[in-house]
Amino acid sequence: MLQDTATIRHYQKLTDSLVDMWNRGYRLDDLRLYLEGYIAAMRQTNTIEAFHIHRFEEEAIRFLHDPSNFELVPQPQAETGYY
Repeated sequence: MLQDTATIRHYQKLTDSLVDMWNRGYRLDDLRLYLEGYIAAMRQTNTIEAFHIHRFEEEAIRFLHDPSNFELVPQPQAETGYY
């Protein structure tokens, strides 16, 4: 479980972005590349400590592999015979 506030903020931004990308039509391979790039950028900029980044990566991968996070939101059905 993440406990550092900066790590939690990054995690929330990342997971929101992953879900948004999924809803726009990107698939698992694209999301995985995005995740790897995000983590590489975090390591390069030293925004948080290395041990926090490792834990962040584990949690993000767990989020990515959980199918319940990427269920399609049911769209409302158009009413037929309304006119």
